[in-house]
Amino acid sequence: MWQDFPKLLSKLQFDDSPAGGSLVITHKGETVVNTAIGQALPHQDWHAHTLSVNFSIGKGVIATLVAVLVSKGLLDYDTPISSYWVEFGVGGKEHITLRHILTHTAGLFNITTLTHDTDELTDWQMMTAKVAQMSPDTPKGQDEQGYGSAYSALVSGWILGGLVERVTGLPLQHALDEYLATPLGIQGELYYGVPADKLGQVAKPVRYFNGTPTTKRKPTLKPDTPEMLAVYAGLDITPLWADKVETLGTSGINKLYFDTAKMNLVNYKNALMPNGRDGVEYHHDKVLQAVIPAANGVSTAHALATIYAMHANGGVWQGQTLITPAVLADMRAVRVDGFDAVMPANMRWRSGFHRLFSLQHTPNAYGHMGYNGSVAFCDPDRQLSFAFIHNFDTTMLNDVRQFVLAERAIARATP
Repeated sequence: MWQDFPKLLSKLQFDDSPAGGSLVITHKGETVVNTAIGQALPHQDWHAHTLSVNFSIGKGVIATLVAVLVSKGLLDYDTPISSYWVEFGVGGKEHITLRHILTHTAGLFNITTLTHDTDELTDWQMMTAKVAQMSPDTPKGQDEQGYGSAYSALVSGWILGGLVERVTGLPLQHALDEYLATPLGIQGELYYGVPADKLGQVAKPVRYFNGTPTTKRKPTLKPDTPEMLAVYAGLDITPLWADKVETLGTSGINKLYFDTAKMNLVNYKNALMPNGRDGVEYHHDKVLQAVIPAANGVSTAHALATIYAMHANGGVWQGQTLITPAVLADMRAVRVDGFDAVMPANMRWRSGFHRLFSLQHTPNAYGHMGYNGSVAFCDPDRQLSFAFIHNFDTTMLNDVRQFVLAERAIARATP
């Protein structure tokens, strides 16, 4: 039933070799897919325990940690953050709650109001102090569009991480290890700030394979080849797309999931680009060692699949209840149903997680994707967890691998 995923992943490598990735899927508590393709680094093959920068997938990780802390009574979703972090209660933020941050409805998304220097993002103490003092902002086009949320691509991580440190009395990584990684048995596979002795193990894009990293920060946009088009046309999930797009290619398929025509580029840049031009070099050693929880989470496919398997299993892992039933139900409830001001979609935000982008019936599935098109999610109805991470030179807006693999897994797990 699941044995064709290695072949599918191989097909999706296209002509991007030696780049590759790792795919881990669990179904009904069992690992049914554990496969990989390509190289993470020169002479180092991808596998389930390969560390990788997975960008915003780390938001789902910290949201899980928060749910554990709520279950333990250390946090409450609807209590003002200033009740835990006094300095935060200024600038119109007095009544902003944890829920507002996790659902991206606090108006705290504009990184350009904090700094124009990308180097400052690596200073944890500076950035947590800055977010405590910032004021909410209104997304551009709000009057015309009536946005339901404004995705806090960078700012939210310092708020959530700073809050975790204050209620646990621990550095963020220690709290992550104690409350999440250790109970799940995934220590050493989940980081906000990579230890120096692990830097050489983190997968990098192919453009780093030949010595000194380049300064190019934007992925290369490649046209579809005949081989790629043949793969898309020959999949058993192709009927999901075939009658909805004029050309069954990368761009057409991607547009079924993201409506880039509605993207507000001003809001997008304000959320992600402090200098308004380009982003952070997330594979640089200094950035890997920094704590930027909303964007530089480093993890393995095995760790992510384990986290979401716990979610799919009702918050329980190997007899331990990490997230109580009441908190899990609260966390899973859709809180925002409206187009996002930053992301080109209705994200249907839960408390820290967005909807699963699928054309199939997945009303209760949730997770988080990353900037490069990596993704990790669960579908409790199917008892399914899924993690796909990679080092292909792509973004979520110009690639379809995650959608191909996720749609196939959902179809396989459907009773």
